[in-house]
Amino acid sequence: MNPYYDPAKTHHTPEGFHDPDVEAGRATLRDIWEWKREARREGKPLPPSSPTPTIDPDLGRIAGPETSATFIGHSTMLLRMGGLTVMTDPVFSERASPFSFLGPKRFVSPAIALDALPEIDVVLISHGHYDHLDRSSVRRINRRFDGRTLFVVPLGVGALLRRWGISNVVELDWWESHTYRGLDMMLTPARHWSARSFNDRNRMLWGAFAIFADDFSCYFAGDTGYGRHFHETHERLKPRERNGVLFDLALMPIGAYEPRRIMKEHHMNPEEAVLAHQAIGARRSIAIHWGCFQLTDEPLDEPPMRLATARAAAGLDDGDFVALPVGGSWWRPSA
Repeated sequence: MNPYYDPAKTHHTPEGFHDPDVEAGRATLRDIWEWKREARREGKPLPPSSPTPTIDPDLGRIAGPETSATFIGHSTMLLRMGGLTVMTDPVFSERASPFSFLGPKRFVSPAIALDALPEIDVVLISHGHYDHLDRSSVRRINRRFDGRTLFVVPLGVGALLRRWGISNVVELDWWESHTYRGLDMMLTPARHWSARSFNDRNRMLWGAFAIFADDFSCYFAGDTGYGRHFHETHERLKPRERNGVLFDLALMPIGAYEPRRIMKEHHMNPEEAVLAHQAIGARRSIAIHWGCFQLTDEPLDEPPMRLATARAAAGLDDGDFVALPVGGSWWRPSA
């Protein structure tokens, strides 16, 4: 039984949560087995033609007062905004898996070792999949900063964190918000699903985050397929636009998209990510969810190449939507 169940909310069910727009069209377990057999026959995933680019992060500057976003790897970003340090979906383990010996293995180490991080004020977790919620990583962050880090999570994820010994947790439903030290964080819809075992499918909610400081705003798309939720979020939050822009920066997933018949409903390809960048009302976007874990059929280096083509086709400038190297930072331009 879903302890949060509200029959007035269409994404709630008595057992958990769902996306009513796409649930009937999701891939079945049989579809997934057929995909895996097909991939083995065709030798997929193909190896990348070049390694994921990396650079050494500027640790001193990252810990300073400037507004910035640093790509740690996959969906883990380190944000400095509103005088706070915010981390998204921290995954520092060698595998995105419940096992240390099995499951997707990192191709690129995290840009900053967990023990070298500056103090993390807030952790945002988009959902419970293993490549976004890593038990070891969140427990180490909680211990390292003596429980001061606030974890802001979708409904149902908080109970899991509390079982892991993390008590400084706020749970949100879609369109609910929480303000902490001047930072306003709202959970907004995403087109995805959740599970950490065979018997807890969609028991925990998933989502994106709209984050507002006094002078800067950021959208973290989490893990999502393309859908009308981007336009809906823009329309609902339009009163918060400043100078005609809703979000100064968006963090948009661009990887883990092939084959489309399996992935379309819950992972965007780069072309769809460009559409999402435009729909959400972002001034700039940074690509996430690529280059670290081999989760699907496309080569690890394909997403940023397709992003460049899609960006040009949409008439965007090169700096409007960038794929940073692991360890790379975006700095807010001076006024």
